[in-house]
Amino acid sequence: MLQAVLDAARDAVIVVDARGAIEAWNASAETLHGYAGDELRGKPLQMLFAADDPAETLLADARAHGRSAARRWQVRRDGTRFATEVSIQFVPEQEGSPAHYVTVSRDQPDDPRFRLLVENARDYAIFMLDTTGHVASWNAGAERIKGYAASDILGQHFSKFYLDEEIRTGKCERELEIALAEGKFEEEGWRLRKDGTRFWANVVIAPLRDSRGTHIGFSKITRDLTERRAAELDRLSLVRAQEALRLRDEFLSVASHELRTPLVALQLQLESLDIQSGAFEPKLVAKIARARRNATRLADLITTLLDVSRIAEGRLTLSVRRVDLGELVRDVVDRLEESAAVAKNVVVVSGETRLFAICDPLRMGQVLSNLLSNAFKYAAGTPVEIHLERQGDIAVLLVEDRGPGIAENQLERIFDRFERAASMRNYPGMGLGLYVAREIVNAHGGSIRASNRGDGGTAIEIKLPIAKGLS
Repeated sequence: MLQAVLDAARDAVIVVDARGAIEAWNASAETLHGYAGDELRGKPLQMLFAADDPAETLLADARAHGRSAARRWQVRRDGTRFATEVSIQFVPEQEGSPAHYVTVSRDQPDDPRFRLLVENARDYAIFMLDTTGHVASWNAGAERIKGYAASDILGQHFSKFYLDEEIRTGKCERELEIALAEGKFEEEGWRLRKDGTRFWANVVIAPLRDSRGTHIGFSKITRDLTERRAAELDRLSLVRAQEALRLRDEFLSVASHELRTPLVALQLQLESLDIQSGAFEPKLVAKIARARRNATRLADLITTLLDVSRIAEGRLTLSVRRVDLGELVRDVVDRLEESAAVAKNVVVVSGETRLFAICDPLRMGQVLSNLLSNAFKYAAGTPVEIHLERQGDIAVLLVEDRGPGIAENQLERIFDRFERAASMRNYPGMGLGLYVAREIVNAHGGSIRASNRGDGGTAIEIKLPIAKGLS
């Protein structure tokens, strides 16, 4: 008869003796907790409650006041926690019947669609903590992000997700205190996965209360922002790098202009001394000549720096006209005859003797000067060849040396600003000549590339559009 009455109840009903041992239960209790048959008989009521949520406090309250009720965490047979409304009625000893308790538990109703949404959300770890910070629920997103299956983590303290040094400083407890006091705790920081790896997380913790305002636990939502943070750090690094380049270009521009005035005055004074060199001793004449060469090198460097500044600011201008590239090559070679002699290079010009193109002769002369200067620097004492030829509507200018060549992974980079194929310790320079050359050639609608010769040395090939009808 008693069992029939119990089974008629829709809520989970359990009869407990005065010692807290289970005596009887109904079908709803079996369904709610996942037990069957006589598995519950004689077992302590506590086995149906979370380990950190003692049932004895409810029993003691019922014994003192006749009845107690509260929102509590209970446990199913598989270890999962769930929130229930529990009421306990104390029945004192009477007419030979021993004292006992009748507990009634009701699983808290919720919207099954919302529960399905939470359980299947994969981009967010959404779970619940009890009042002491132990994990009471676990969704698919939490398993994906943190690496724990529900059976691994339910009932564990949420400090498992934190770094050891944070745990030692009481960070976990402070977060719950702040959430309880202010209604929410939110931060971004490092968290740990099951395998010990770190991920950058956005964490929101909020207190949960029942309809009477009683605190029953916390909700915790975690997002993995590792990729977003990496992208943001990359963006900030790029911004800093771009700002550093801007400041460097600005400095180079200002410095170049400031250096130009005193350098012009120095060159004029040296030129004046050179004119009077007939009256000087040979040693002094040699020193004046060396000073003039160094002043010229400095002037070339300042010109290059100004060009870099103009290129960076988009102010590189061209004065194009009909130009005979053969004549331009011969003029540059004549102008650099002294430099070639000092470096013991013999310059050989071959191919087309007259090949016309529309270009800026000063700028293209600057490009060829840069290429020859590099050849004299890196391939001193060897022949340097300049070859001109026509390929359809394209003029090809090829400068080849017999130097050490360039590492294959540097062939593209040598045309970037401040990039060098060799150490500054062995070959001085700022790594700007080829950058300026590339920008000038590109501004003409042409192309420039470097390659290694099969028998040693480097080849720099320039292609420019031919002035149609002018060949």
